[in-house]
Amino acid sequence: QELRPKSLDIKQEELGDMVEKEMASTSEAIEDAVRRIEEMMSQARNESSGVKLEVNERILNSCTALMKAIRLLVTTSTNLQKEIVESGRGAATTQEFYAKNSRWTEGLISASKAVGWGATQLVESADRVVLHTGKYEELIVCSHEIAASTAQLVAASKVKAEKSSRNLARLQECSRNVNEMAANVVASTKSGQEQIEEKDTMDFSGMSLIKLKKEEMETQVKVLELEKRLEGERVRLGELRKQHYVLAGGCEDTAEDGEARPAPAPRRGILKKPPIAQKP
Repeated sequence: QELRPKSLDIKQEELGDMVEKEMASTSEAIEDAVRRIEEMMSQARNESSGVKLEVNERILNSCTALMKAIRLLVTTSTNLQKEIVESGRGAATTQEFYAKNSRWTEGLISASKAVGWGATQLVESADRVVLHTGKYEELIVCSHEIAASTAQLVAASKVKAEKSSRNLARLQECSRNVNEMAANVVASTKSGQEQIEEKDTMDFSGMSLIKLKKEEMETQVKVLELEKRLEGERVRLGELRKQHYVLAGGCEDTAEDGEARPAPAPRRGILKKPPIAQKP
């Protein structure tokens, strides 16, 4: 112990303190996320109606369910960590146990940070979607990130836990629940996006005859532009395939000087019969 670097001891002590601080910070971030979602829900009910209100409520409800699942996950993970420390530290203190297992401790801190950051990003993305200033794809990506960070936290906790631990079984069940809730967020986001886009593009009620005629002409122009662009892309695709075939043939037939040359095209003619084999 006397030969251990003093600076390393201080760093490890701080590392042990950071575990509890990060878990507490993650819990606070999730509580704040739940509170913000509830505020967004009330705001959406006051400022939107019809299909938009239905979509916003469905997305925010799925986000609320995901946050509750994450909160239970963090609580269960904290209980499992306390169990691991109590069963493994022996006569050492909690800080000494974390310091002794510094690699494992760093993994817990990283996973906890990832979960808290993912929850915060999910709420911000949901806020932008409800206000129609963000993209639905951001919400989907955030859901995937939360599922990944949850798996990271479970893996970090599972390393030191006993296989027969009840807290470990609860943590794994919480992880599956988080994944299910994240999938629900993705599903509600995709279906809501389809509903909103379909309503925005196909709602012609309230348009005058002149407005409808103008929209019809503009749509015809877009159709012609897209058809022209599609034809150009098809030509481009054909040229790319030709060049691909040339390069692929050149790789099979290489000149003596090391330069690749295209393989000769097969001659189209009448196939000759193969010579009859002579008897020995």
